[in-house]
Amino acid sequence: MPENRLDIDLDFTFTDESGAVTTGRAQAAGTEVTVSLDGLAPLAGGGMPSVEAIKPLADFLARKGLSVTVAGPDGNVVSLGAVDSPATQRLVTRSPHIKLGKLGSLLPLVRQGKRRPRGGMALLPPVTPMPLFPTVQRKVVRRITTTHYARGGGRPRLIFVQDADSWTGQVPREVALTDDVTTIGSSPESGLVLEGLEELHAEIRHDDQDEYVLVPHGPVSGSVARSGASVLRTGARIQMGQWCLAFFREEFADHGRPFGGRSGGEFAYERPQLDPRTGTLERDSNEGVT
Repeated sequence: MPENRLDIDLDFTFTDESGAVTTGRAQAAGTEVTVSLDGLAPLAGGGMPSVEAIKPLADFLARKGLSVTVAGPDGNVVSLGAVDSPATQRLVTRSPHIKLGKLGSLLPLVRQGKRRPRGGMALLPPVTPMPLFPTVQRKVVRRITTTHYARGGGRPRLIFVQDADSWTGQVPREVALTDDVTTIGSSPESGLVLEGLEELHAEIRHDDQDEYVLVPHGPVSGSVARSGASVLRTGARIQMGQWCLAFFREEFADHGRPFGGRSGGEFAYERPQLDPRTGTLERDSNEGVT
């Protein structure tokens, strides 16, 4: 025999503030109580407590081994207490002692809840009671976006790379890329003068897509293309003669792939992607640009 037993057979009538009348019946013969309503207006009214408010009641009923089920014209709406609540519903109610009914029986409650007076408290959570249905959509196509940071932001710069044998402990030299075109070579007129290179060895161009592109005129190697233009991403290394430079730009402003991140990730290679901003097919940074 259960510790607690209820024997109930009660008919009742409920009249809300607008004068609408709802009839119902409460029945029990043991530990399970069923409250059947001919309409769901009382549940959508301003006097119904929220899920957070009924958690203590649900926990109390569970400790006593009792359950209370509220049913409407289309089936069970909610059960409290000693119930078997699915794990997916616990993500919504945050309680193992609250079990929501079938979606078909909840829809009339949701529709009426949208029309209830301001300030009323809902029986259901503020979001849809079954979030897995609207959110788990396999064919959703989301538009790829890009960084919204200002043009030229993220402090784009070149840093002189030093190995362990040549490093003196001082901070490596940096060259800020503030111009639309930064020339690199041995010519005194170059933006970055480096001995031992051709007079015009390379250029770094800041293009209309807010990208920094290396255009070589002399031999280059490293993580950039040996011939043709290369879009520079954070960490890219450029070897020119005896000089090794690394490009850096703060991640929040580095467009990267897909736009708004950096090149890299699983397998360290990314398939060509179409940039919706320009219509250009952008390849992995190691391949250059088309």
